[in-house]
Amino acid sequence: MKKGDQAPDFKIFSDAARPFHLSKQLESGPVVLLFFPAAFTGVCTTELNTVNMDLEAYGGATVVGVSTDAPFTLAEYKKVNGLTFPLLSDHDADVSLAYGCKYIDGFTFMKLSRISKRAAFVVAPDGVIAYAEILENAGDQPDLDAIKSTISTL
Repeated sequence: MKKGDQAPDFKIFSDAARPFHLSKQLESGPVVLLFFPAAFTGVCTTELNTVNMDLEAYGGATVVGVSTDAPFTLAEYKKVNGLTFPLLSDHDADVSLAYGCKYIDGFTFMKLSRISKRAAFVVAPDGVIAYAEILENAGDQPDLDAIKSTISTL
């Protein structure tokens, strides 16, 4: 997926075991999708805590984290870290695959093929991707300033 593409719609469950339907959420404004490889890992925790501490700077966009962890794992991760935005469980990695950010050949030496790459997308209210970033190195962080700048133009 790249800027200008129509964002694939999806419906998956949140850390609160509630359905999250992208097209329904877009009725309220832009959505930031932050795909991350795994809960309770250092780089992922740094990224999500950084976003959480600056959530107001995302201009009222709905920010969600997306990983292949189970909803129950995400609920505990959210609680432990004091995160205030929803975490979504893409347990079968279908959404990660649709967005082009699933590890196809496996994640690093473990060859875990159900893991998402670190990626960030801003989906405009019309369902078009306004920002897309897929990182090949799971140790890298998305460009949060570019994400916030994109939101300010919507």
